Amino acid sequence: MFKNYHVVIFKDREGGFRNLRLRGWLGAILFLLVLALAGTNLYLLGFYSQSLALEHELEEAQKIIRTHDSQVLSLAGKIQSLEEDVQRIQQFDAKLRVLVNIDKDTGGKAAGEETGQPQSVAGYLNNPAFLSRHRELFTRRMHSLVEELVENANLEEIQQQNLASFLRVNKDTLLSTPSIWPTQGYLTSGFGWRSSPFSGSGRMHTGLDIANRTGTPVWAPAGGTVTFAGMDGAYGLCLMIDHGNSIVTRYAHLDKMVVREGQYVQRGDVIGAVGNTGRSTGPHLHYEVIVGGVPVDPMRYILN
Repeated sequence: MFKNYHVVIFKDREGGFRNLRLRGWLGAILFLLVLALAGTNLYLLGFYSQSLALEHELEEAQKIIRTHDSQVLSLAGKIQSLEEDVQRIQQFDAKLRVLVNIDKDTGGKAAGEETGQPQSVAGYLNNPAFLSRHRELFTRRMHSLVEELVENANLEEIQQQNLASFLRVNKDTLLSTPSIWPTQGYLTSGFGWRSSPFSGSGRMHTGLDIANRTGTPVWAPAGGTVTFAGMDGAYGLCLMIDHGNSIVTRYAHLDKMVVREGQYVQRGDVIGAVGNTGRSTGPHLHYEVIVGGVPVDPMRYILN
């Protein structure tokens, strides 16, 4: 093994040759090195196969997680939609109670009440990256929201049943309470303090300004008796309807009227048309709701 070897290499075509001298121990080392490289390659091949299998499993797990996250976000969107529906129902309930002048039982927890935690999933939906970092927190929050919504829905159902019973008994009160828009158009000015379009100084605006073309129909928002129909200074051509229960509505800047003083009208009856009479900056309806002689925000009474 440790002897010297003499190797002669002949070339077929050129006829030349080359001599090589090789020691036995060097050949043994080369042989062992080849074996080591072959063994290493076999080990690495097995490790590579194992890595490919793990990578495939990881991809499958990531697909499952992405599908789960997508389903969770979809469920969160449905919960948010349900939450908004419950809030709309509660707002509508509050308006109805204002109309019939009854208080709501506040024994339950209202939607949006401070609990130390966010009440909506909108923030999570707008930041899906949060889900990947805080998936467990998000899931717990969704369960908490579902419980809150179920509680609010049950409470609201009871409140609605009580309200429906009250309305059945007091149907005439609801029929004579203004509850719809008096005309179609664009709301250009709301109830409250504003700068006067004429003087520029601040003053109280006691109604709603609804702009539309001259001649647009104006409807009675509830049943009542016309108590005034004629010119009224800055209000121009004006109508007033007494709905009973100390509620009066005013309609100003009319182009024309189709009712007269003393006439009884029902909700939805045409009483006049939008105009530009009196102190006005353009064709619109000025609409007021007056309760006990004091103007209040008409938006509190509009249900549609």
